Amino acid sequence: MIRVYEVRVVDEDGSQLGVMRTADAMRLAQERGLDLVEVAPLASPPVTRLLDFGQYKYELTKREKEAKRKQRSITFKEVRLKPKIGIGDFDTKVRRAIEFLEEGDRVKIAVQFRGRELTHPQIGRDLLDKFAEQIKEHGVVERPPLLEGKSMHISVASTHKPKVHEPTPSAVAKAHARSADVEPGADEEPGTDEASGPDKPSGVIEAAQETGSEETPAVPAPRRRQPKTGAASTGV
Repeated sequence: MIRVYEVRVVDEDGSQLGVMRTADAMRLAQERGLDLVEVAPLASPPVTRLLDFGQYKYELTKREKEAKRKQRSITFKEVRLKPKIGIGDFDTKVRRAIEFLEEGDRVKIAVQFRGRELTHPQIGRDLLDKFAEQIKEHGVVERPPLLEGKSMHISVASTHKPKVHEPTPSAVAKAHARSADVEPGADEEPGTDEASGPDKPSGVIEAAQETGSEETPAVPAPRRRQPKTGAASTGV
């Protein structure tokens, strides 16, 4: 598929073989059991390389999958405020927005107005300016406060690089910990509990542990049979 008359050839070790005719380069590739692959078609003359094309495609696909696995897409997060928000809630929202920005995400901070609060947009604008001042070390405000409908918002871009989360065996470790919590006495032999003694039945031990006592639980008394309604009772 290489249609040019001559090409610059690089062998499989990366050594320069110089400029030669395309037919000679293809003959050389056939003698070595390799393929002639054009790696720089816009060069003058185009640069080709002697290599195993199947292996080259496999390594290229592998690198693309590895890069796609490590890359992290930037998402758009939203933090909502109210004009009458308290100081504690405001600080909590600020910390949450900083967490988003440290992850490399963009954040939208919006103030929701209700009823007559819409007649005082300056309150929301001051609140957004204060919020932007608190997070200025982690993000840059892309646009000034803008009132749209019943909300006023700003968009903040992160100054941090997106974090790459490598897969870890934490899920396996957590599952192992949960199984250990469910069966804490799996290694003990039945009937050798120190508090109950070796001769006490296992059912009695479990019932005593549930009631918080080591004594044998009391057996409920049998119910008395009630006389049928309407029957005459006779005395002795």
